[in-house]
Parts: sequence; structure tokens; C-alpha cells
Amino acid sequence: MREKCFLLLFILFTTVFSFAQQPAPVKVDGGLIQGSFEDGLTIYKGIPFAAPPVGDLRWKAPQAVIPWQGVKQTTKFAPGPMQGGNPPSGKSEDCLYLNVWSPAKSAKDKLPVLVWIYGGGFNAGATSETTYSGEKLAKKGVVLVSIAYRVGQLGFLAHPELSAENPNHVSGNYGLLDMIAGLKWIQKNIAAFGGDPNKVTIFGESAGGIAVSMLCASPLAKGLFHGAISQSGGSFGPPRQTTFPGENLKRLKNAEAAGEAYAKNAGYASIAELRKLDADKLPAVRGLAWPIIDGWVIPDDQYKLYEAKKYNDVPILVGYNSDEGASFSPPKTPDEYITGVKNRYGRFSDDLIKAYPVETNNVPKTARDLARDAAFGWHTWSWARLQANTGKSKVFYYYFDQHPDYPEGSPRYGYGSPHGQEVAYVFEQLNASNPQLTKSDFEISDAMGTYWTNFAKYGHPNGNGVPQWPAFSDGNPVVLYFNQTAHTGPVPSAESLKVLDAYFKWRRTPEGEAWAK
Repeated sequence: MREKCFLLLFILFTTVFSFAQQPAPVKVDGGLIQGSFEDGLTIYKGIPFAAPPVGDLRWKAPQAVIPWQGVKQTTKFAPGPMQGGNPPSGKSEDCLYLNVWSPAKSAKDKLPVLVWIYGGGFNAGATSETTYSGEKLAKKGVVLVSIAYRVGQLGFLAHPELSAENPNHVSGNYGLLDMIAGLKWIQKNIAAFGGDPNKVTIFGESAGGIAVSMLCASPLAKGLFHGAISQSGGSFGPPRQTTFPGENLKRLKNAEAAGEAYAKNAGYASIAELRKLDADKLPAVRGLAWPIIDGWVIPDDQYKLYEAKKYNDVPILVGYNSDEGASFSPPKTPDEYITGVKNRYGRFSDDLIKAYPVETNNVPKTARDLARDAAFGWHTWSWARLQANTGKSKVFYYYFDQHPDYPEGSPRYGYGSPHGQEVAYVFEQLNASNPQLTKSDFEISDAMGTYWTNFAKYGHPNGNGVPQWPAFSDGNPVVLYFNQTAHTGPVPSAESLKVLDAYFKWRRTPEGEAWAK
């Protein structure tokens, strides 16, 4: 009898203790979920925000989440989207899940919300990457959400058959529609986690930062967010049939033709046949994995939309890294650089080579900066200027240049901060055991986390002990530099950007459009 009593008491104690390790279930679209307590936060991983986009739902806009019975345990990351690489949580076509880190003590706290959109060239990426862990930012007083979206041909394939079956007569852009579905879920459900649906800021890097700018221009995303942060993003280049970095967008008819050729080259006569294939058996073609101007999700050339004031006018914080050009197969010789510039820029090539000069025997950073600015710098500069001139909301512009001062003669001499380096600083996920990191690195990381969360809280990055960051405009072209300290400075490569701007303006003329075909 005594043994039975001890056994019952043990079961009761362990049951109560285990429940104490988890927050009470939360009601969201679809049913009840239960997360975990971790170091003062409530954390939920793998919350479904849409139906699995499989079977007949492949290459369709995300559908309503499928309800479940009982309490769903949301304590592990869901698989990332199908891609060539291998995310930490694995990969699956069933990938439309999001994660929440919340410091709120109750559902009444109404904390600002930061929503992360991962990069990966629209071909890769997952919310489960350790660098994207949201606990440090959440502890600065925001609810951090990361949302998944489809990538590769599953995320962006356009095809005439797909357009014909769509009520809006378009195809492609499923990945962007996933993001919009995630933002709609946040509007309906984030209050249950102590978040304020009226104070949502989206942020992303690379393809994620490009997507942020597209959401700022999409009428489908209107009212779903109230601030936007783009790290090495922006999408202000004109469309073209043969794409280049910075001129990545095709129009629907060109994308449909490319999709039709993809299916035929793979030996499949119809979309129905392609839908029967296992996701990992689909032929991969990198050129298909990019958003397109479809007239619905992305109505038109984004530069023209901003000129016409047809965009979601919210405060923006935008910037890029000092040596982005070092990360994308930089030319190895001066001849290779010159040939590449002439092939891409035509009659503007000589002016651009002068603006971004190469040396006799090597390709220095001044030359690599053309790739940086064509893909990121010019887009950020143009976005900042367009919004400052046509909008009502404030603009904040940064330049990340945090790196060691490499000695002359070393392999890294003359190099700056490569693409993606700033992400670990923003999330405050620097490796404390890395002997190359200095006190300055951790100070910069803390400052960036504070600026980003300030922006989510106030619509501007200032306060809480960080140096003042002035708003940007043509009349006050001040940029915040992250270089050993946070301090202000001029627009990087300002005169060179003007030469590149002349090229992009020409590309939008009838002559430039005809030349680019």
C-alpha cells in the first residue's frame, strides 16, 4: 500500500513538474499549441500557418491551415523548404511553418513584433539556422517571429498552365504569397503571444531583404506591417529577359516561357505530370527561382511604382555591407573584369570602369564595388532617395564595414565586410569563443540589436543608449557606419553611384529596353 502511495505521489509530482516546464496552451488558427519556457521567454517552433503546399496545392497560393485535434506540441523547428542544401531541421515540401520567441508575461502586453524573412537567393534558406535564433532580440523587448516560405522552382515557377488555372491569371511568386500568408497569420494570432498586431516590422537579408522591398511595393501586403528593415536588399532594377544581379526580374510572359521550356526540357508535357513527381525528383534550374512582375503580387517595375507613390509608405531602415562584391565570384584578372563590364553595361562600360577602377595587375575593392552597388548599393540608395522624396515616413540608411584591418601583403588586404556578415551581429549570435572577434565586434552587435529593436518599438532606431542616427534625405544624405563604432558618414561611393544611376535610367528608355533583350 505504501509503495502504491509513493508511486502515485511520484507520478503526480512529475506530471505537475513537466507542465511547469511548458506554458499553457495557446489558441491559434487551427487549434491549440504548446511551446516551452526557455530563459525567461516563451518559445514556439513549428507553428503551421497554412496548409501543406503538396499534391494539387503544389504551385498554388497558400491555403488555410488544416485544423488539428488536441494540443499540438510546437517545440521543434519544422523542416525547411525543399532546396539543394540541407537545413539543420531537414527539408520537406510541407514547410509552411513559423516560430515565435516572446518575452511577454501575458497576452495583454502588446509588445512590438519583429518578423524575420531569411535569405538564400530565393533558392535556399530555413528558419532553423542557428544564426537566426531569436532569443537575444526578444530579450530586448520585442516578439520575434520567423516565417518560412517556398524557394526554388517550388516557390517561383511560372507556366502558362499554372496561370490559366489561377483566378488572377498569374503564376509564380508563391514564396512571396507564403510571406503574405504568414503576415496575415500574425495579424490574427500574435496578440495571443503578447504581440501588438498594429506594430509589426518585417526584416530580412539578401533575398529576404529583396523580399522586404517587394512587400513594401505589393498592394497585397498593405496594412500587414508598419515598418521595414532591409539588409543587403532592394529590388529597383528594371526587368529584362536575360537577367543579371540587380536586374533580376522578368515579366510574367517571359517567366511563363521559361517555365514552359523547363517542363519540356525535363520531358514532361504538362503541369499535372510535374505535380506527380516527388519534390526531390523535380529538375532544378536556378534561373526559375526569382519573383517576377506578375501584375498582381508585384504590379510593375518597382522604381516606377515608387515614383508614382504606389507603395506601402512605412518607416524603413536599409543598408548593405562594404565588400558585397567579394562574395559573388569576383573577376580574377583585370581583363576578366573589363570584359564582364563591357558585356553587361554596353555603352556605359567605359564610364563605369572609370567610376569603379581596376588596377593593372589585380582587381581591387574599387572594382569589386561595382558588383556590390549593382546588386545592393544602388538599390538601397535609390530606395532611400525615392521614399525620402515621395513618402511621409522616415528613412534610415546604414553601411556595415566591421572587419579587421588586414595588413598589407596578407591575402585579405583591402577586403571589407562580405555579404551576410552582419546577420550574426543583428541577431547577437556572435561566437564568443572566436579569437578573431574583439570587444568592438560585440559592441557593434549590441548596438545593432538595439537599433533594430528600437526601430520596431518607435518607428526610428534612436534611444536606449546608442549614438544618434539621423534620418536620411537628399538634403541630409547621412549614413550610419558600423565600423569599430557606430558613427555617421557620407553615402559610400556617392559619385560612382551617380554613374551607375545613369545606366539604370537609360535602361528604362526605349533604347535601353531594346538593347537589353
